[in-house]
This record gives sequence, C-alpha cells and structure tokens, in this order.
Amino acid sequence: MTPDKPEVDHLRFHRPHAHLAPTFGNDTFALKAEAFARFFGTPTFLGAQTAIVVLWVVLNMTGVTHFDVYPFILLNLAFSLQSAYAAPLILLAQTRQAARDKAQSDADAQHREALAVANTERQAQAAQTTKQLLELLEQNTRLTEMTKQLTERIETLTCEMHEQFVRKPQDH
Repeated sequence: MTPDKPEVDHLRFHRPHAHLAPTFGNDTFALKAEAFARFFGTPTFLGAQTAIVVLWVVLNMTGVTHFDVYPFILLNLAFSLQSAYAAPLILLAQTRQAARDKAQSDADAQHREALAVANTERQAQAAQTTKQLLELLEQNTRLTEMTKQLTERIETLTCEMHEQFVRKPQDH
C-alpha cells in the first residue's frame, strides 16, 4: 500500500462474528458430517448410487448372485438406512449454513449502517463547507462593493484635487 492510502480491512465488519461457533461445533465429526451431507447432492453421488443400484438389480435379476432376490428387500433396507442418516445430516448442514448466513447478514447490516452514517457525515460536512463558501462569497462581494465605492471616492477626490491644483496656478 502507498503511505497516503492505508490498507482497508474488507472483513472488519465480519470479524466480530468470528467467535460464533457453528450450531454443531467445529469438531471433526461436525465438519465431516457436513461435508458428507453436502456430498449427497452432487452429481458424483447420484451417478455412483445409480450405478450401484443398477448393478445390484442386474446381478440379482440375471442370477449371477442371489444375495437379494426380487423384491430386493436388502436394497430397500439399504435405502432406508441411507435415508435415516441422510435426513439429519442434511438438516445439520442446513442449520450450520443458516448460522453462517445470519452472521454474514448481521455483518452486512452493520456495514450498510456504517456506510449510511459515513454518508450522513459527508453530507453534513458538504453542507457546512457550502455554507462557509457562501459566507466567504458574500464577504467577497461586500469587499468588492466597498473597494468599488472607495475607488469611486478616490477618483472623485483626485478629480477635485486636480481641479484645485490646475485652477490655482491660473488664478495667480
């Protein structure tokens, strides 16, 4: 940064919220659970799950294996188990995101308020400066008028003196 322009801390309004711990903490379990919940909605997860289900059904329908024959009760149990864990993990991720969004919103609101206060102060300063400039302009106008009057008076006196001096030698 240049010496005349200090470095701006763009996160200064977010720092007061840094101490806020997410709802479920920052421990390894919470972070991994949130990451896993976020993974549920990715194309990679959906593609892998679809491939596993297709392979499962094909292997059991073609007779290659018979560990889960039609109506695929084990597959239904696997989906139920996945749902039982997915729903709370997704809620956990949403709750943590909501806490982050609230902190972000609070910081943004403080920033907007600080901008509004700074803007009001700048407007007040501009009004004060305008008032001072108008006063100076009025003073300048008065001084100019006084200077004009004095100049006219000096001209009048000079003319009168000139007449006195020019007329006197002729009289003698």
